[in-house]
Amino acid sequence: MLLHLKRIYENSSKKDGLRVLVDRLWPRGVNKKAAAIDLWCKDIAPSGDLRKWFGHNPAKWDEFKSRYFKELDTNREAVSLLVEKAGRGPLTLLFSAKDKIFNNAAALMEYIKKTRNK
Repeated sequence: MLLHLKRIYENSSKKDGLRVLVDRLWPRGVNKKAAAIDLWCKDIAPSGDLRKWFGHNPAKWDEFKSRYFKELDTNREAVSLLVEKAGRGPLTLLFSAKDKIFNNAAALMEYIKKTRNK
């Protein structure tokens, strides 16, 4: 399984493979056609309440991941879809957050890798 992370504002590349937006809200200023998105998985994004609570605060990162992973545990269908797609070739999780380390896509990638290895 080859997973990548990329900001939606970066140019697409052939190396991206399947491009999946994992944000609940459409990113500001991004043209849907130019974004070259293959799939938009709104349902796999953190709940609105969790997203607002986190606020991309690195001090809340561990607690955010714990809460988000619990949400993902109850969303097996969406997770299974991404795992299945990632098994077919490269998959890039797209996100709009400015922070490239502390964001929902990075947490999701960690969750997928942990889940796959169980």
